Amino acid sequence: MTPRILELSEFVANQIAAGEVVDRPASLVKELLENSLDAGAGRIEVHTECGGVKRVLVRDDGLGIHPDDLALALSRHATSKISRVEDLANVASLGFRGEALASMASVARVEIASRAQGQEMGFNIEVHGGMEVAHGPVAHPSGTTVEVLDLFYNTPARRKFLKTERTEQSHIDQVVRRMSLGHFAVGFELRQGTGRAPLVLPVGKPEARLARVLSEPFVAQSVVLDEHRGELRLSGWVGLPTHSRAQTDQQYFYVNGRAVRDKLVAHAVRQAYRDVMFHGRHPVFVLYLEIDPASVDVNVHPTKHEVRFRDARSVHDFIFASLNRTLRAVRPDNVSFAADSRPGGSPGATPRSQALAFGQPASGSANYSSVQSVAEAVARYGDEAGRLDPATLGSRDADVPPLGYAIAQLHGIYILAQNSDGLVVVDMHAAHERITYEKLKAQTVSEGVARQRLLVPIVINVSEAEANLVDDLGDELKPFGLVIDRSGPRSVTVREVPALLAHTDVEQLTRDLLADFTEYGSSERLQDGKDDLLSSMACHGSVRANRLLTIPEMNSLLREMEQTDNAGQCNHGRPTFLVQSLQDLDRLFLRGQ
Repeated sequence: MTPRILELSEFVANQIAAGEVVDRPASLVKELLENSLDAGAGRIEVHTECGGVKRVLVRDDGLGIHPDDLALALSRHATSKISRVEDLANVASLGFRGEALASMASVARVEIASRAQGQEMGFNIEVHGGMEVAHGPVAHPSGTTVEVLDLFYNTPARRKFLKTERTEQSHIDQVVRRMSLGHFAVGFELRQGTGRAPLVLPVGKPEARLARVLSEPFVAQSVVLDEHRGELRLSGWVGLPTHSRAQTDQQYFYVNGRAVRDKLVAHAVRQAYRDVMFHGRHPVFVLYLEIDPASVDVNVHPTKHEVRFRDARSVHDFIFASLNRTLRAVRPDNVSFAADSRPGGSPGATPRSQALAFGQPASGSANYSSVQSVAEAVARYGDEAGRLDPATLGSRDADVPPLGYAIAQLHGIYILAQNSDGLVVVDMHAAHERITYEKLKAQTVSEGVARQRLLVPIVINVSEAEANLVDDLGDELKPFGLVIDRSGPRSVTVREVPALLAHTDVEQLTRDLLADFTEYGSSERLQDGKDDLLSSMACHGSVRANRLLTIPEMNSLLREMEQTDNAGQCNHGRPTFLVQSLQDLDRLFLRGQ
């Protein structure tokens, strides 16, 4: 018998929607916080019990809800954010689907109390499992309070899928932290039951909130970013490669104030850090992308965690270029080493930490961009350090370069130097490896990519979509040294490859490259392959441990480091130098105490 098509009841439809929007207490908190932020709240309080399963309360001081709209607010697809289909192409608010409150009301006991601005009193409505049980006036300050009790009380099967109370509390904590980093002008307070210290994030300097949500070391070891290109703007903080983590748990990305997780963005960030990040580590960042709302689709998934860009490749390239340019600009010649200049720094910081604050050059530091070669560096600085008065070297008014002057070599591995701030320790192999690597890359760029014609062209069977892609990308790949054309409905032929990669697996490289273009609209595999080879060449061609260097040679290395991009890390992501300020050294030896 053919099954008949029936219209689902409102209760069943709400249950289905609740499964997408409210899968755990943390998602409930996220939806309520978005409503409060859209209402213009300046302060938001969140109270939870039993990991949010027993009780979630969110109170704000926003615009409030008109008393005539309270019942409508708990209906499906009822919202004040949009009214026409055209509005979906230009969504500027965090919420707009009109599903969250109705979904909560179908799987919990919900009470909303609100007093709209201009109203003399507040009104409330109480709903249990989608059924209204109370509605009337109530004493309430301006703003809205939403209380959700007994989540999934009427769907016990869903409740069994929740994790432990501690786990659910952790998810709620992360939601509040993530929201707070997107809205520095709003104060947040989270209280989770008894026995746990509240998370209080008052309005103040962004650095203070970053230190509270992430850590003070991140604030001290991060670079401020603000890049523009056309309608795109990328701003925020990116952690130095030396401040990395084993997981991706401290990566925050916002599109027009909305926290999102996007594989295209993640790929652009990975590519920007690929030259400086230690293997198996992940960067820390808080980034904000501002884009015309009409150029991004936020109506991709009910949870609104995902977005779709109209010109995804342009966005990817802009993010990659902005981060890459910012990270490459981190050189010793634009580093301030003073411990007291660190953002968020404190006198009690551990003396073992790398006391670096990136921004303007240290006071008294000269600009040594005129040093073009080792020979010039030796001629200019070779004997100067040996004749310099230590008292003068320790003065901030002295014309001392950022990495100072070499004074000794330790165990044939480290260069010890003295600058205006204290002691500089340099891993000479790691530093020379970075210098050599950057020179090799610059040389390949200036001389172009040498191509090698294959004696026997390689025919590769691919999907029809990938074959079509080759038709579109053939000319774009030639500057990278790869000549490939379509040879059939589902086959392509590789005729030339970059000379540096002639001995690699050409077929696998081509397949991976096409997969990248299909997924992200771009690929860095050719560049990665060449960079890996150049990195290996630089490693083998750099000074080795136990190579005794003269003072002029050590000073030459320091001067080149100051002019080399990414000089803070070697090709493998290891740090090349660290600085111990005089304050840190005095603290170690208890001087002045």
